[in-house]
Amino acid sequence: MIGTVFRSDDVPREHRFEYWCELMHQAIAPSRMSSQFADDFWARQRLLELGPVLVWPTSHLPTGFRRTERLVRQSDPEMYHLSLVLGGGLGFEHVGRAEAYGPSDVWVSDTSRPYEVHVPADLGRQVLTGVGVDFPKALLPLPPARVQQLLGRRLSGREGVGALLTGFLTGLEQQADALQPSDAPRLGTVVIDMLSAWFAQVLEAEDALTPETRRRALTTRIRAFIRQNLHDPALAPPVIAAAHYISVSYLHRIFQEDTPGETVGAWIRTQRLEGARRDLADPNLSSTPVRTIGMRWGLVRAPDFTRAFRSAYGVSPMEYRVRVQERTRGEGTAESQ
Repeated sequence: MIGTVFRSDDVPREHRFEYWCELMHQAIAPSRMSSQFADDFWARQRLLELGPVLVWPTSHLPTGFRRTERLVRQSDPEMYHLSLVLGGGLGFEHVGRAEAYGPSDVWVSDTSRPYEVHVPADLGRQVLTGVGVDFPKALLPLPPARVQQLLGRRLSGREGVGALLTGFLTGLEQQADALQPSDAPRLGTVVIDMLSAWFAQVLEAEDALTPETRRRALTTRIRAFIRQNLHDPALAPPVIAAAHYISVSYLHRIFQEDTPGETVGAWIRTQRLEGARRDLADPNLSSTPVRTIGMRWGLVRAPDFTRAFRSAYGVSPMEYRVRVQERTRGEGTAESQ
């Protein structure tokens, strides 16, 4: 498991808002925070430290933030901040720009400049959800003058690399309990590479990125493409290469550079088998034929599915399902005693 979780319900009511404000100031540059619900506040937040990158999925009651010139002078961590709105609506003012933000909208700000987050008056006790990302400016391989063009702009996380970044950030919280601390620095690198690629795409300045950053971003996009198309039995290196406008030989090379000894085909097979294994263990799918589960993961030939599954897990798909069901029944019997 990575990250620490804050739940306001674990704090006495009279201290909840103050405690959460202190927690926020550990994640972002200090600001003046206010909420009409400060006396009966609710929030839930996970703080993920991915090397020098902080990612913090959060849900909370409406709160305003105001970082003033004075606060900038008192404390400037020299960071860029990104906010991804998932639920609710907010207003944001920064570097002379004012925008309204809704679900899947993104803004970028600079801790060296004032900003203000406004909460619409008609929200009531609607819970706002989103993901914040904070990282040192020095990590972004783009000229500060170019990044300035992004500050305060409403960016879309609905398509292209922006959608890929949105999926990655939301997936971090979903998988946080299964991740290990040793994964954190590598995940931080992936976040920076994806941000760099997206910003450069928005700015039409991909030539400003290093070849290594472009390669890592491309690898991330390719792996996401594969995961989204595992159900397609025609998914193969030529199809993947064509979808990304690269040669098959280059596809194999970047996989080898990313994970030495791993082939594209082997990774596809592993992802398919893992997906099938999860479905076989899902009690909600217990009536779904084993062959159907294999087909939904692109493993259309039953003998090939059985052989590959046995090679990976030591038992056939049917045997695995039976074992999981027996173990689940055994645990249920033990709990009832």
